[in-house]
Amino acid sequence: MGPSSWFGVAAALVFTFVMPASAQQYSADKPLGAAAQSTPAFLKNAGINQNLGRQLPLSDHFVDSSGIDAPLATYFQQRPVILALVYYKCRMLCPQVLSGLARTLRQVAFTPGKDYDIVIASIDPADTPADGAAEKVRFLDSLGNPGAASSVHFLTGQQASITDLASATGFNYVRIPGPDGKMDQFAHSSVIMIDTPEGRMSKYLFGIDYQPRDVRLAVIEASNHHIGSFSDLILLYCCNYSPSAGKYTVSVLRVMGLAAMGSLFMLVALLYLLARKPKTTASHA
Repeated sequence: MGPSSWFGVAAALVFTFVMPASAQQYSADKPLGAAAQSTPAFLKNAGINQNLGRQLPLSDHFVDSSGIDAPLATYFQQRPVILALVYYKCRMLCPQVLSGLARTLRQVAFTPGKDYDIVIASIDPADTPADGAAEKVRFLDSLGNPGAASSVHFLTGQQASITDLASATGFNYVRIPGPDGKMDQFAHSSVIMIDTPEGRMSKYLFGIDYQPRDVRLAVIEASNHHIGSFSDLILLYCCNYSPSAGKYTVSVLRVMGLAAMGSLFMLVALLYLLARKPKTTASHA
């Protein structure tokens, strides 16, 4: 398992197992610290495989929050898509992912429906369109943009479609018992994924707090640079996407190269100005 998978597993461990004492019991002869340091074996199967460039199963059908059954391709048109896999009855990690996404998008100067679309898909086949509709209302309220409803899609689906989508995105998850002993919860990673308009995996951003710069650059790259300003292109040139970290990092060599080019240009301009002959003015007798 790579560093990105362990990052997601760590996030799942924190948010899945930090519960009230009534929900999770520890034996008196086993210190809490020892229990916290013991990673359950099933979490090894709840990481992320970054399938960069992988095609999504666009022919698989999902049902949106209004009850319309349509292939996944319906939500991939001319714009990049920000994708998240969650489940709607989750009350721990998933709301944190959606809240973090909405909070970040408020700071990204792009417009949903114009520059990108949002697709949230449930990994729980027991979730219903009504569950998706309720979560969509909460998300739009957090986004602070009710007008974005037509470009924000909360989907549910049958197990076969969910499995295909999870496999294509590399999003691994496992069912775990809840406080009542029923298998009604999932251990999974916290991640948002950026896809191209053609439905190919482009970038993975990990955690629950996403940097606006990272989201903006990921959307620009997924659009094949069809959106964004000149300054965005310069910033994109100065940054590299790190798959292992799931974020953009500054490339010192590129910044130094850009600074050297700027210095050279200024030097050439200065020499040109110094070499110009001053205009002489005619004298009158």
